[in-house]
Amino acid sequence: MTTREVEHEITISAPAAAVYRLLAEVTNWPRIFPPTIYVDREETGAGEERIRIWATANGEPKTWTSRRTLDPEALRITFRQEVPAPPVAAMGGTWIVEPLDGGSCRVRLLHDYRAVDDDPHDLLWIERAVDRNSTSELAALKENVERVHEAETQELTFSFTDSVRIDGAAKDAFAFVNEAGLWPERLPHVARVRFTEDTPGLQELEMDTRAKDGSTHTTKSYRVVLGEHRIAYKQVTLPALMTLHTGVWTFEETETGATASSQHTVTLNTDNIARILGPEATVADARAYVQSALSTNSLATLGHAKEYAERNR
Repeated sequence: MTTREVEHEITISAPAAAVYRLLAEVTNWPRIFPPTIYVDREETGAGEERIRIWATANGEPKTWTSRRTLDPEALRITFRQEVPAPPVAAMGGTWIVEPLDGGSCRVRLLHDYRAVDDDPHDLLWIERAVDRNSTSELAALKENVERVHEAETQELTFSFTDSVRIDGAAKDAFAFVNEAGLWPERLPHVARVRFTEDTPGLQELEMDTRAKDGSTHTTKSYRVVLGEHRIAYKQVTLPALMTLHTGVWTFEETETGATASSQHTVTLNTDNIARILGPEATVADARAYVQSALSTNSLATLGHAKEYAERNR
């Protein structure tokens, strides 16, 4: 079997310990790394953890389980996929953070991998995916860590949640949101949907949404279905005012029925604020505009899910 080894590196103007912390805190990865859709920590022990990752590779959504060993003293994290996604037969590697002079550091990302049946076409596919994702992740890591204007960055990234109480079963409200392929028939604000679920629980959803002013915009998301209580997603085709939009739909049984919630995390795209909201518009105006638009759609979807669950009671 052919084992390929490859290394990518980048220099970051930030302390090594800060960079290591960001790499260790794996639940932040969907916010930082463009290919990562969602990460679930399945178990943690002394310096060890098992994580499940959903991410894109060469534009295709994939999921795999990895075991990571964290060494904060040496500033190293080793990883090995326990359950790889074909065409990968085996994959592992190491993040190494090396302190440099002047408070900066070098980050090296090492990979070793094999393809199923040693197929040369698959080896090339994996090589391209590793190169594309590693380059993208290192650049995003550098950008996130080097943002000096921390207060401004915090103002640009914000989270909020909309909820409804349901006189019905959580599983019925979940089914309504899960069956997004039916949304054009069920939701007035959804004009068109392209919905696929080639891997159970890993969905690709592209849709045209009608805004209050009658205009439509196209978004594309990858969604991860977690049991019958949560659907996490990440938008990869975004409206112009956002550089990031992740979220989680949550469905919980209560003593009197159920609660359904839609949580959003957004980073604003400051480059487009003046063009869309006018030259006088501020970051606060953009925050209010984006939150209002997302809440309007979320509450509309939750309202129809509530009706659906209460009809099925």
